[in-house]
Amino acid sequence: MNRRNFLKTTGAASTLTCSGLASMLIEPHVFSQDSNLSKIEARFYKKHPDREIECTLCPRLCKLGDKERGYCGVRENIGGTYYTLVYGKACSMHIDPIEKKPLFHFLPSSNALSIATAGCNMNCKFCQNWEISQVRPEQIRHVDFPPEAVVLMAEKNSCPVIAYTYSEPVVFYEYMFDTAQMARNKNIKNAVITGGYINPEPLVELTKVVDAIKVDLKAFSQDFYTQYVRGELQPVLDAIKIIAKSNAWLEIVYLVIPTLNDKPSEIRKLSRWLLQEIGPDVPVHFSRFQPMYLMKNLPPTPISTLVEAHKVAKQEGLRYVYIGNVPGHKSENTYCPNCQNKIIERIQYHIQKIEIQGGKCKFCGNPIPGVWA
Repeated sequence: MNRRNFLKTTGAASTLTCSGLASMLIEPHVFSQDSNLSKIEARFYKKHPDREIECTLCPRLCKLGDKERGYCGVRENIGGTYYTLVYGKACSMHIDPIEKKPLFHFLPSSNALSIATAGCNMNCKFCQNWEISQVRPEQIRHVDFPPEAVVLMAEKNSCPVIAYTYSEPVVFYEYMFDTAQMARNKNIKNAVITGGYINPEPLVELTKVVDAIKVDLKAFSQDFYTQYVRGELQPVLDAIKIIAKSNAWLEIVYLVIPTLNDKPSEIRKLSRWLLQEIGPDVPVHFSRFQPMYLMKNLPPTPISTLVEAHKVAKQEGLRYVYIGNVPGHKSENTYCPNCQNKIIERIQYHIQKIEIQGGKCKFCGNPIPGVWA
């Protein structure tokens, strides 16, 4: 794996480097291999006889004997007690525009202090952050970055949002949850960027302490989840419905992969399901695929395919549909569904103008769903 940097940074430029961020608040003790993992008792598991446990955090329901780890590789049964090994062990941190997540109806133009640990409970063959998501914590370097340090760093860098992202926040649930609680006490909002592979009980508890959740819906077919994700579709759909009923803001991203999940019929089924189960106002992002990780044999998504997906979703009644990873495309912008005026203009991650006042279209007064400054 790539070990050029002691922390993996991703994407957007920032005025501070990862190591620079860490040194502002802590002496960045850098660890690798098998040293310095956390030993904080995990939440959401059952104890069984003979020191066996059953994890109830995600739909995999891992049943583990002593010294065994869950599918995610970052939670371990030690003597009949289940522990998270990555609490406060950040392997990636960066200041990103919130548009990069992407969240388009949540505090536009805000900066988000973004953090991650190693691990994931899925195995997407097209993962863009596989160097941190598809490894065990011993295999990647990290810094000690406890919740109080995360919140203080967000304050010092004037970040109104902390984002849990890059890998899969579900597997560092305890770290995320405690950080979010502390952040709320400082009037800092919390955004979760997730595949949505989580059981209902922990998800309901999480929605009480975070402000926005973006779900990466990989496809709208179980066959795709079986072959390319090694997971199940239904729990993700259930999670989307739970989030939609909560106070957390919801957005959906659908990575359109040529020949695998790009059929208009599948996009139409997805759009109809969202309209029926969630409603017309959930923002949906159809993002362009780029060859990477274990899926380098396919080309980038044709822009015409993304345009067709956008067209189908709009035809089915979804009001806020976007095309992602195509900088400068007109469907990066937000348009008022009532008067059709452009009310947020974007170029990639940068906001050019916002024509929303008091949560309403500046031109016609139509309410625009979202979380606005």
